[in-house]
Amino acid sequence: MENLMDYSKDNKFIPVTSISAHTGEEVARDLFYYTNQVVNICLYGSPEQKDGWVLIDTGMPKSAKEILSVVEERFGPDSRPKAIILTHGHFDHVGASVDLVRHWDIPVYAHELELPYLTGKSSYPEPDPSVEGGMVAKVSSYFPNEATNLGGHVQPLPADGIVPGMNGWKWIHTPGHSPGHISLFREEDRSLIAGDAFVTVRQDSLYKVLVQQMEVCGPPRYFTTDWQAAWESVKKLAALNPRVAVTGHGTPMDGEELAAGLTKLVQDFESVAIPDYGRYI
Repeated sequence: MENLMDYSKDNKFIPVTSISAHTGEEVARDLFYYTNQVVNICLYGSPEQKDGWVLIDTGMPKSAKEILSVVEERFGPDSRPKAIILTHGHFDHVGASVDLVRHWDIPVYAHELELPYLTGKSSYPEPDPSVEGGMVAKVSSYFPNEATNLGGHVQPLPADGIVPGMNGWKWIHTPGHSPGHISLFREEDRSLIAGDAFVTVRQDSLYKVLVQQMEVCGPPRYFTTDWQAAWESVKKLAALNPRVAVTGHGTPMDGEELAAGLTKLVQDFESVAIPDYGRYI
């Protein structure tokens, strides 16, 4: 099983960073986020748990060593998660996946519609450097889009919405940015892990990425291929009235700032999120 795994052929280090890189914090006693260059990973589980915790997303390419260091600091040396949950399979969310699965020998869960991109069968549509946006969008043709192959280690999430290893959480299908994109929600304290369904930094703007300027935004434009589905997904998440949201890019947001930002994004999605032009418009 292991020898079938491999990264995409275009997997490579991407030289981008932000002021939040190499930092993280708790948003709940059992939920910690960490910024790997410009993308967030989440660790679910209390710090005293050496085993039995869960990793959500696996960061940028070539970042396994950094992620293992963060894990050791949080849970201690030789700790091992129950599973990896992927919000989706874009390069900046599966960047260390193969190395981490080999290291831990654990299952990976994703939506069934993402499995072709995680088993080497299908490449994602190419990123769109022509889309309306800033400098990051214009250089996005450099970003990997080919399929990662996790072989038999990856399997579909349970159809009943249960998240393996995350008691009290449910997964929600939030497509648009990718066909099988999911978000994770815990009703008890209304914590949301949104992935890239919406983000809290304008991801196509180099300046805003560098300084991590906070604002509730639609999904990254250069990789989003179905804008109507993306809008419906944002409506679905806003209706949950989350207390706090950790997104794939940007710093966590909570309270009234989050509520107001989501309400405005839903209302103005067509004008502020959907680009005026681009390959997938």
